[in-house]
Amino acid sequence: MRILLIEDDPKTSHYIARGLSEAGHICDTLSDGRDGLYAATSGDYDVIVADRMLPGIDGLSLVRSARAAGMRTPVIFLTSVSGVDDRVEGLEAGGDDYLVKPFAFSELLARVNALGRRPPPQEQQTVLRVGDLEMDLMSRRVTRAGEDIDLQPREFRLLEVLMRATGRVITRTMLLEQVWDLHFDPRTSVVETHISRLRSKIDKPFASPLLQTVRNTGYMLRVGG
Repeated sequence: MRILLIEDDPKTSHYIARGLSEAGHICDTLSDGRDGLYAATSGDYDVIVADRMLPGIDGLSLVRSARAAGMRTPVIFLTSVSGVDDRVEGLEAGGDDYLVKPFAFSELLARVNALGRRPPPQEQQTVLRVGDLEMDLMSRRVTRAGEDIDLQPREFRLLEVLMRATGRVITRTMLLEQVWDLHFDPRTSVVETHISRLRSKIDKPFASPLLQTVRNTGYMLRVGG
């Protein structure tokens, strides 16, 4: 993979770049946020690793600007701040992962490889369809057989994730990550409760169910289940 590393501490930058190169990756290094923004939006990178505190512009502003310009490359933030609010701020700025300093290089490498294995983002769809179920992402309207379905924001997001993966099983862990942005199991029935509510709205009033429970695995949307 080709990786862009934006880190202003020379020792840290050299340490990471050497490790990534030894792991078989191509690593370009920069130390300034403005230079990093230009490279992120003009270069062809598989993963970007960016420090939050950078000269020029900070890492959060860098990623926000790059996302606004249409950059879709996965980003891992490196930071010395570890509070929950700081992690949330990084993710909301457009980051895909967050690693607190000091860190083990093996963990960074594992996270880089994991992001690099993600399928490339597809062109943005504005309307999703599964059988007679339709979701308009622009108007945030959901209908089935022409009838409007009123969904709460979390139910809408849950249905969107399922519709984008039509015919494939989505596990409980995947739903926690993609719908609730939880990377741990809260040991509650939040997923099951929302699935039940969603099923009551998109399936029960209609003749054929679309939302399937795959025993001991997860859930999927499928026509003719």
